[in-house]
Amino acid sequence: MTAASLARRAASGGAGSPPGSGRFGLMLLVLISTYLLSAFSLSKVAETAQVVLFVVVLLLALRTSRLSRRRTMVLAAVAVIGTAAAGAAAAVGTDTGTGLAQLWQALVLLVAAVFIVRRVLARPTVTIQSIYGALSAYLIIGLMFAAVYAAMSHLSTAPFFVDGEQANTQTFQYFSFTTLTTLGYGDFTAAGSGGRAIAVMEAVAGQVFLATLVARLVAAFRAPAEAQRRDGAEAQRRDGKVPSGGTARRRLAKRRAAVLTPGAPGRSGRRPGADGRSLPRYR
Repeated sequence: MTAASLARRAASGGAGSPPGSGRFGLMLLVLISTYLLSAFSLSKVAETAQVVLFVVVLLLALRTSRLSRRRTMVLAAVAVIGTAAAGAAAAVGTDTGTGLAQLWQALVLLVAAVFIVRRVLARPTVTIQSIYGALSAYLIIGLMFAAVYAAMSHLSTAPFFVDGEQANTQTFQYFSFTTLTTLGYGDFTAAGSGGRAIAVMEAVAGQVFLATLVARLVAAFRAPAEAQRRDGAEAQRRDGKVPSGGTARRRLAKRRAAVLTPGAPGRSGRRPGADGRSLPRYR
């Protein structure tokens, strides 16, 4: 493998990365589009488009994973079939059907987040794609908890928010992200103990995620050029083209010892002096 090919692979996602490992930037754009679509529209078309985009996110997460092709195809088929069934349940118009559809969305997003985090942590070098992957997982967590809140609201007869605040996709996502980031504006508050417990879990998950994974990635981030040089040098050492640091130091020490040793092997230990007498030969 040449240094140029290693450089290209490092720039796209790191040496040793499987095909598709550099699609976290696209995933982040899809997630931002999904949130903005639901934030500015409550139509059925927007809700359907959001569900489709969630499946696209899962498919991108599966593509970046290291699963075999067969397992990836099976999971993708299950995701598509399950989403179609969830859409059919939501189309019935009952609270139970809508709640089950929301639970399915939460499950899809959870699986996507797990695959993304695993892939980001498995990357040998922290690149810009790793940062995109961590941000994508963070947004997915917020959307996942929003789906959980929506499911709880539809599957329960009691109102989810206090003071009869309106409960829809926009307010659930707004409440989820203000909880995830621990902003806590207080304009929306869960009324039941179940909703409050889930909100506490989301706040803790958001803080742990930012304080551990994102902070670690940012601290270990390497610019693409530096990652290319490091990966290329390591590959050449493995191929035996460039000696390692320890080997180079040992060779240099041997050369210095040979210079200071009189009578090097294979040569005469004497040399003629200015007056014709033999003097010790040094190398």
